[in-house]
Amino acid sequence: MHPTAFLSRMIGRAVPCPPQGARSARPTSQDEAAFFWLFPQDDNLPFPKRVADFFWHGSPIQKSDLTPGATLTLTIDDIAFGGEGVGRVDDFVVFVAFVAPGEVVEVELTEVKKRFARARLLQVLQASPERVAPACPYFGQCGGCQYQHLDYPAQLRIKHKQISDLFQRIGGFDGALIDPVTPCPQPYGYRNRLMIRSQWDKFKQGLNIGFIRADNRLVVDIQECKIAEPALNAQIQQVRRHPPPKGGLKVVLRVAADGWQVPPDSFFQNNFFLLPKLVETVRERLRAGGTRFLIDAYCGVGFFSVELADMVERFAGVEVDPAAIKAARQNALARGKSNGVFVAGRVETLLPQMLARFEAGAATLLLDPPRTGCPPEMLQRLAQAPPAQILYVSCHPATLARDLNVLCANGVFELSRIIPLDMFPQTQHVECVADVRRRAVPPRPL
Repeated sequence: MHPTAFLSRMIGRAVPCPPQGARSARPTSQDEAAFFWLFPQDDNLPFPKRVADFFWHGSPIQKSDLTPGATLTLTIDDIAFGGEGVGRVDDFVVFVAFVAPGEVVEVELTEVKKRFARARLLQVLQASPERVAPACPYFGQCGGCQYQHLDYPAQLRIKHKQISDLFQRIGGFDGALIDPVTPCPQPYGYRNRLMIRSQWDKFKQGLNIGFIRADNRLVVDIQECKIAEPALNAQIQQVRRHPPPKGGLKVVLRVAADGWQVPPDSFFQNNFFLLPKLVETVRERLRAGGTRFLIDAYCGVGFFSVELADMVERFAGVEVDPAAIKAARQNALARGKSNGVFVAGRVETLLPQMLARFEAGAATLLLDPPRTGCPPEMLQRLAQAPPAQILYVSCHPATLARDLNVLCANGVFELSRIIPLDMFPQTQHVECVADVRRRAVPPRPL
């Protein structure tokens, strides 16, 4: 039996490798490769700013001291961003997935680098009281979830610590600025969108229909997804009854957002259950900013523009996807929001004229970019015509911390507050709303 089959039990076996799909940029050296997935497209950040040096403080050991296949007993000190546990052999860091802080575990080394190693979990020798039985029979095989073996309060605490560590180490931001993570009222059965993959399995001579595995790029065959809404699981069964004609094809499944026009390839928040709290959070921060105008960059189908339109005199939404802009105009019209415009084009190109259209000192810029974040050149240019407030909504705390570090580097802006929301229970991901304010201009000396 595959060792991951035991993960449905409280103490079992596991495959620890991180989701390969999270690596979205190319490493610049072998030592950096294991951590590059944490900071996609951030070549300007030196390696010591990355996660390896969050945990490693000693001298590199010789590879001959630890080799793949060796068995170790580790005490887990922490959970790194991405979901892997952190254990040590003297000062040498060993990463292993599906563990909890404080646990004593037996592991087998699978990869040994100069500064760190990875291992797979063989046995939990002393279990954490926060360890629970995963709800999903595919947990540990499927790469979608990292935390089903932890009770939900522990997940929230771990995510808060990870966010605090990232912001302190990347940008030197005070951890006191980070609120506790807002929990999701429904930790399972919340996702409204999934991408199902198909892959030919030469051993069983049939298609595997499901998600990318945790330990490689193969597809694990699944019948249901425990974090998906029931309507999506019904769609999964429909796909299985009428599979794609061949492997390598992807099928996007989605539950329609009630009352919203959303084209098939356009973005919409994937958790309807916590979405009202996200809107409430953004509205509270916009109200606290006291501005009169709103620029909604990366506006998609106009969700935030429409939800915030009643709080400002005028707004403008910018989005590169023409289909999404068309939908945004329809969504605003359906809700009687006529005090704004939606413009199709690249945010990086159109943002300067958007800022010039409004009085920058009375405007809030809302940034909701892809998880790779914003181009640094665009962020640096904001210092030339700084809006009074920037609300940055991000599903990737590492790129958010990187971008806020760029924004606040020259003293024009300062971070006021971070509000994390757990839009992705059971997974490594977490949504954050950052409130950034333009600093008051100091008086000139007489």
